[in-house]
Amino acid sequence: MGEQSPTRVSAPTRAVFLSYASQDAEAAQRVADALSSAGLEVWFDRGELRGGEAWDRQITRQIRECALFIALISSHTDERSEGYFRREWRAAVERMRDMADDRPFLVPVVIDSTREDTARVPDRFREFQWIRLPGGTILPAFVEQVQRLLAPTESMVRRPAAVETRSDAPEPRSSSASRPRWLNPVLVVVLAAILGGITFALVRFVRPGQPPAVAVTAVEKSIAVLPFIDMSERHDEEYFADGMAEEVLNLLAQVPDLRVPGRTSSFYFKGKQATLAEIARTLGVSHVLEGSVRRAGTTVRVTVQLIRADSGYHLWSKSYDRDLQDVLRVQDDIAQSVVGALKVSLLGAPPLRAAPSVDAEAYRLYLEAHALRVTGGSAQQGIDYLRKSLKLDPTFALAHAELAATIAGDFTTTGILLYPTALAEAHAAADEAVRLDGQLPAAHMALARLFFQVDWNWDAGEAEIRKAMALEPGNAEALRVAGYFTTTRGRFDEAIELLKKAASLDPLQPWNYVAMGFPVYRKHDYAQAETLYRKALALSPQEVKVHYVLGTSLLLQGEPGKALAEIERETDEGFRHCGLALAYDALGRKREADRELAVAEANYQNEKAYWIALIHASRRNSDEAFRWLERAARQKDPGMQWIRGDPMLDVLVQDPRYDALLRHIRLL
Repeated sequence: MGEQSPTRVSAPTRAVFLSYASQDAEAAQRVADALSSAGLEVWFDRGELRGGEAWDRQITRQIRECALFIALISSHTDERSEGYFRREWRAAVERMRDMADDRPFLVPVVIDSTREDTARVPDRFREFQWIRLPGGTILPAFVEQVQRLLAPTESMVRRPAAVETRSDAPEPRSSSASRPRWLNPVLVVVLAAILGGITFALVRFVRPGQPPAVAVTAVEKSIAVLPFIDMSERHDEEYFADGMAEEVLNLLAQVPDLRVPGRTSSFYFKGKQATLAEIARTLGVSHVLEGSVRRAGTTVRVTVQLIRADSGYHLWSKSYDRDLQDVLRVQDDIAQSVVGALKVSLLGAPPLRAAPSVDAEAYRLYLEAHALRVTGGSAQQGIDYLRKSLKLDPTFALAHAELAATIAGDFTTTGILLYPTALAEAHAAADEAVRLDGQLPAAHMALARLFFQVDWNWDAGEAEIRKAMALEPGNAEALRVAGYFTTTRGRFDEAIELLKKAASLDPLQPWNYVAMGFPVYRKHDYAQAETLYRKALALSPQEVKVHYVLGTSLLLQGEPGKALAEIERETDEGFRHCGLALAYDALGRKREADRELAVAEANYQNEKAYWIALIHASRRNSDEAFRWLERAARQKDPGMQWIRGDPMLDVLVQDPRYDALLRHIRLL
């Protein structure tokens, strides 16, 4: 830290100390300015690092006297194994040793996409709720939260710790050294079920919280599979525990009589404050399955229990000690036991699939790759993991399906592979997955995505997604993909019904509402489309980037000023420039609109050809609009999947070139 230059404070206990790496100085300045503008005192570095004993004493005194310690966390702090800010962090942690547990003091603030579970921070930091300010953008809610923390009646919400105890083990220590680094889930467990002389239990220690404003009516035969807890020795296999829980969820979703919320909704509360009753009420379920996983080498212990949500009554629990070669069979056993405990009828339904044995390392690599895909991690790394997995076990159908899905998804986003390579490898993987296990829903899902995202073979893709839906009736993702197909093909009412079912099964999955907004928008119900996009943003403002489409729905409602404000928040630069051109045109600011269009055409001609065409269509420049649409078709621009019914193209539909273009891409 450099020179601290606060104003003299009359009440030091109200001061906020701001700690950060020097590379984050601009973000730190914004934080300091926002807090100072709200009347808060901020001890903040405004100079260069001076060092020396006197300087150290001053910093130590300020950390000892401040009311709150805000630590800015970023890729820069991760990159630096040494830095004065680390000395400050240690001093803050040391001060906390003498504090009451409910005393608010440490406030970790992440200013980029740095992950909490892998950030290079003291273990003690993970005991507190982290605040995220992407790009260092200061939101009013952040300032209000800091003000609340400074109020004498408020207390920092401390994350509960998860401890594993044995009947013959000593009491867990209370020092920070005993707190596991991996702690992130909303559920905290202490294992207890008497099996093989070892006692385990699952006890919930969560504080009441405010679940999202989404509620689904509970039905009796319903269950949420919550993320399993990683109890491995080093607590570094969260992906493995999550993967096992998701596989059990997918198996249960095959049962026609059982309502099972999708992965996004079931995992939504991970790391959040909520009670079991709140989770069940929000997800609309009567039962909850939770568990833990301890992996050591090639062996794994899985402990699970089924709980009645309204009473907390334990209906069934069991522990499994197995070799990793048989881990898929453990998942099958858990699913079958849950079905039996809930007395769900399987009459007339196919039995749950019997999982084959799989190479232990191949399975681990598959889970790592899947975790990267569902959390938005590196697609290239996931593809590498899957190639290694399949080299170890070429008969692993699920890994083939995952490889096809990863390549298809990445082709439409970052384009890491050239089209012929993506097409060949993805198709080979999907075809092999279906050949190895024709009853595997993920195999048909992967093939459907490939036909949709890469091939634009709508007939074949829709046939595959229907197969996946038949094999796994409760799969919300399959319903959403079916909604994409029917929207693309212009069957908007059918798409809306499919997406309503997806949202009922996975109510906290924001993309269900984004997807539903597409056909609603194409039915010219722009206000309802706006509502759906805003609901998606409320659920996941960091993940869902829909400011452009939200802006266009506002434009078509005759609200260009509001549209401009929304589009200015778009983080995808290509969409932002295209959207600004539309908004400025609507506001009569032609010079600015021309400038944004020129930027879009110069810099995003290979990524946003479809969206550039919309600008020309809005200007009623048909020749230019068709020129860009034809370019989009040649480039396999994903925007072309949404051409049917796009109201921005209404001025072109009477032109013969419009139907010719639809026929060319097999949408007419």
